[in-house]
Amino acid sequence: MLDLSVIILTYNEEMHIRRCLENVAPFAKAVYIIDSFSTDTTLEIAKGFFNVHILQNKWENNYAKQFNWGLANAGITTQWVLRLDADEYLLPELVQELQEKLPTLPDDVTGGIFNRRHIFMGMWMRRGIYPVKLLRVFRYGKGMCEQRLMDEHIQLTEGRAVEFEHDFCDHNLNNLSWFCHKHVNYAIREAVDLLDIELDLTGAAETDSQKEISPQALAKRMKKHHYARQPLFWRSFAYFCYRYFLKGACLDGKVGFIWTFLQGWWYRTLVDAKVFEIKQRCGNDKEKITQYIKDEYGISLK
Repeated sequence: MLDLSVIILTYNEEMHIRRCLENVAPFAKAVYIIDSFSTDTTLEIAKGFFNVHILQNKWENNYAKQFNWGLANAGITTQWVLRLDADEYLLPELVQELQEKLPTLPDDVTGGIFNRRHIFMGMWMRRGIYPVKLLRVFRYGKGMCEQRLMDEHIQLTEGRAVEFEHDFCDHNLNNLSWFCHKHVNYAIREAVDLLDIELDLTGAAETDSQKEISPQALAKRMKKHHYARQPLFWRSFAYFCYRYFLKGACLDGKVGFIWTFLQGWWYRTLVDAKVFEIKQRCGNDKEKITQYIKDEYGISLK
């Protein structure tokens, strides 16, 4: 087994958790489930694996806070930590690559970057967005999840990261209604994130370019800063055209259109509508916006 612990955040993940654990439990020394008091059979399934440890902590609508709580409270004793979501799994080629490379990495390498592929409606979305490169494995004590409302990445506190060749999969098995509902919930956090970049509500935007996250993630973050300065609604349409035509998602058939339309245009338009609504109520007054977000959505920026 690798000298590796896996951290998985869960809430009612009975549809995915067995697949995830069957994927990582055979090669990881320990797997830590950080559960937000699931009411389905998630924990019963997890208890069937000998090296799985379960901790429960109240969810406070903040992925980074929950993940970092797990880091601090799981009692991790391994050299490496892998961040994984319940609906994700590593392909066999990546597992083999980890087993071969991870024990041999020099001490100054403190993180590993994987390629993420999206499986949507049973189909790999080969074009439009692939590959997404994410820093997902890091030496314990050398990394943590950055505090953001959306697009939280693992941030190294020291050392450097190297890229792995192979992929892990984001493969959610829920239906389209669930997918759309999830993105409705994401939209307000994404809107607040864009407002923060545009108006500097928290001061976080100033430090983005200095963070030790993966190069692709940093480049994506900087593109998001550029995106935040573009006109509302036009930018969501332009983003869809970029992914669908220029990046070739149009070649992925009907499923490719559904994926790119929902995630690349419909969702982004919904985010812009939220931004428009907030500005309609508050203008560009940062204090009013901050208070409105807290009163209407329960999101505190202070």
